[in-house]
Amino acid sequence: MKKLKIALLAGGDSSEREIALNSAHQISEALDSEKYDVKVIDLHHRSWAYTAPNGKRYEVDKNDFSLTVEGERTEFEYALIIIHGTPGEDGKLQGYLDMMGIPYSSCSQVSSTITFDKVSTKRAVAERGINVAREVFLHRGEAYSAEAIAEELGLPLFVKPNASGSSFGVTRVTEVEQIEEAVNLAFTESEEVLIEECITGREFGCGVLITKNKTLVLPITEIVSKKAFFDYEAKYTEGMSDEITPAPISEEWSEMIGDAAVEAYKACRCRGIVRIDFIVTEEGKAYLIEVNSIPGMSSGSIVPKQARTAGISLGELYDLVISDTKSN
Repeated sequence: MKKLKIALLAGGDSSEREIALNSAHQISEALDSEKYDVKVIDLHHRSWAYTAPNGKRYEVDKNDFSLTVEGERTEFEYALIIIHGTPGEDGKLQGYLDMMGIPYSSCSQVSSTITFDKVSTKRAVAERGINVAREVFLHRGEAYSAEAIAEELGLPLFVKPNASGSSFGVTRVTEVEQIEEAVNLAFTESEEVLIEECITGREFGCGVLITKNKTLVLPITEIVSKKAFFDYEAKYTEGMSDEITPAPISEEWSEMIGDAAVEAYKACRCRGIVRIDFIVTEEGKAYLIEVNSIPGMSSGSIVPKQARTAGISLGELYDLVISDTKSN
């Protein structure tokens, strides 16, 4: 059987680089070697490199998306994108692949641009009736009044980069005096900053994959952070959060979150496996937190746990993704 030649694109240039490399390792191990010829390509700024088993590095020829190792040339037929942040999650890489005519695993360039931009995501899902937190949106250099923002949104509130992931640059603010420092921190990750009201409730994540033939809603995970919120330390430090799958919730809540996740997926024109996070208030009202168009796939990540709970291996999950997208 002819193997599909896959470039597993990993790394990237954001603060989430190491997470993406860990995710790529897990996926590479999970993919069926009888069906796929997979090479992990580490993208870091201008370098797109494959590291051979002997440790020697070889650069991808970006002119035709090929790789030559010891005189043997591989023309990649498919790209499996596992880059959290830029250039994989923000649509830049998808634009290159579209121009090269290479099918890929993730959301399109347009969809990736929408989901990476928190304000654009909120506007898209709100049109579908999904609840979103009230916010103040700031551009770099724009004047603002911390006192006016606190009066409008109340305290506590969240200050976050408009385009970033893994909670880098996010601060939970409890006093007016903390707002300026939090805004400055958020601007280290993005050119725009979002200041949101704090929605109190329980946090949930839901993996969704909609293919041409089926809609797969994975078991929902409840995320219980041992910090003030689910920040980078809580996400990636063992013991700093409890991620309960399936979530201990009623069938009614499970259906509500699943339905909202599917609507958000469609509203943002997603493709591939996506994780969509919500806060559900005590009254049972679900508010969107974010749409993760390329969610983490490391051994401790949420989506692989959800898939295992559903009786689906990581390899089987990506079989579905590849089968649905390889002819696009």
